[in-house]
Amino acid sequence: MTIRTPWLGILCGLLTAVIWGVQAVVSRHAMLTGLTPADVTILRFVTAAAVLLPWALRHMRPFPVGALGWRRAWVMALLVGPLYSLLLVGGTYFAPALHNSIISPGLIPVFTALLVYLVTGERAGRMRLIGLGIIVAGIAIFSRDALAMASSRPDAWIGDLLFVLVAFLWSIFGLLARRWGASSLEITATSCLLAVPLLAVIALALPVNMTRVPFAELLLQAFYQGVLVGVVALYLYARTVATLGAARTTLFLPLVPIVTAAASALLLAESPSPTELVGMAVVVMGMLVAFRSPSVG
Repeated sequence: MTIRTPWLGILCGLLTAVIWGVQAVVSRHAMLTGLTPADVTILRFVTAAAVLLPWALRHMRPFPVGALGWRRAWVMALLVGPLYSLLLVGGTYFAPALHNSIISPGLIPVFTALLVYLVTGERAGRMRLIGLGIIVAGIAIFSRDALAMASSRPDAWIGDLLFVLVAFLWSIFGLLARRWGASSLEITATSCLLAVPLLAVIALALPVNMTRVPFAELLLQAFYQGVLVGVVALYLYARTVATLGAARTTLFLPLVPIVTAAASALLLAESPSPTELVGMAVVVMGMLVAFRSPSVG
């Protein structure tokens, strides 16, 4: 059992990276087929809420907020609920899928370190700061074409800015989740369930095109975004942390942009430019340095 357990954690970590890496491609595909960010958001949270409802009814008291309480639960829902999804999917309308997997995961540790310093005064260790600096430099290189509004990336800068906001929201969410000590499954369940009444507002305020696209596309988005990303990836990530520890689990995150790059080329025929390839390599190197370094020192 002791021999097999690490391999189970490695397998769970690899599957998590694959699911997260392909998510950007699936979101981009939704935009190319005529769906809107509102469509994908509605499909994601309705499906995830339906899957998680039986567990929440059995384990969360009071329902549907559990140990978080109403105030904290609504904060979490606002950070990683429909708004988060609208920004994430909306970004893929303007920018290629790879931009999501480079900018958001890359900036999350940068924003997190900055917020920790501003709130607590705790400084990151020297090697982690070096890694974070490499990440920022890599993202600057990666986004050069988008910021210059190159003909191949005319509106990508809009998507890139949305991905920056996604990283900022996730950083706040991560710090609050750690501070409040709530389980990842409980946070996900309450965020999805509290999102359901907000979906009616989204459907009324934003364009909805579900009736104009093939039913198979709706099933793909509901299953991938709601089940695989919303439930399965969460479970796999939690198992990876439990088996390998939080520090080792972060080493799987640099695989996300690599998976996205491969899936984008195979499924969407979207290939990164030479500048984007260089920036991607620099970001991945910075993530490896930052994640392997102590948080303080």
